Amino acid sequence: MPFEADLAHALDRTTDSLDPDLTALLGGAVERGRSRRRRRRAAVVVTGIGAGVGACVVIAAAAGLVVPGGLPGTRSAGSDIEPVALAMPRSAITGDQMVQALEMTLPGGRFSQVTGQSNNPSDPSGGYVANGELIVDDGQGAAMVGVSAVRLKLPLGDGDGLSCERTPARAKGDTCKLSELPSSAAVPGGAVVMTEQNAAEHPVRADTAHRWTVTVTLKSTGAQLQLVEWNSTGGGSGADTPKATRTAPPLSEQQVVAALTGPAWAPILGAVG
Repeated sequence: MPFEADLAHALDRTTDSLDPDLTALLGGAVERGRSRRRRRRAAVVVTGIGAGVGACVVIAAAAGLVVPGGLPGTRSAGSDIEPVALAMPRSAITGDQMVQALEMTLPGGRFSQVTGQSNNPSDPSGGYVANGELIVDDGQGAAMVGVSAVRLKLPLGDGDGLSCERTPARAKGDTCKLSELPSSAAVPGGAVVMTEQNAAEHPVRADTAHRWTVTVTLKSTGAQLQLVEWNSTGGGSGADTPKATRTAPPLSEQQVVAALTGPAWAPILGAVG
């Protein structure tokens, strides 16, 4: 299943700390997946990540999970996994900050199952990724929404959130597109925007849940925000995913891009990059 590779990305984006929340790990594993993105991220090469990587490997082993492409920094013969290097965020971002910005992005909704994770720039083993996650009910049906903040090393290459290429090919009906934002006061140097839609199971049925992902990467700093929306109360694949609770996600692609490049997220983009 293409969603099996979600775990690799989650081990990097969701469990970069030494004391991760296993519930958030397993939930985030299926939310933030995209096959080649997650497989590439599984091979991330981060100098000095040390114990943080070790913790992720221990967690994966304890949970009986398989990381595609092997351990971080490795590359199996004949694989198409390409390492994507992370850079340490410039300033600390707390899980509470991530959650607060996420709630500001979803005004008027009722929130539940709220979780957040901080990064720790002062300690390379303490985590490179900050994230927040919640269930929002805006009157149109409950939906899971998550966001993560990370910094890619410059110069940007064909890495996470920067390419729609993937192996194996996308399933029928799944989509991905790239666009760019011009340089502006809000987006100095411009940004790459990657938008995707994926079904939780194939063939798709009337009650199949979908995932919408928007990734904004600043060209000048490598700061990257990724927002994931489900039209269900949880992520996953097949029987592991709750049935769709609504037709569309809480926010459209245009609304997500506007929010991630707006005032609510400006402090976090600045802290990351």
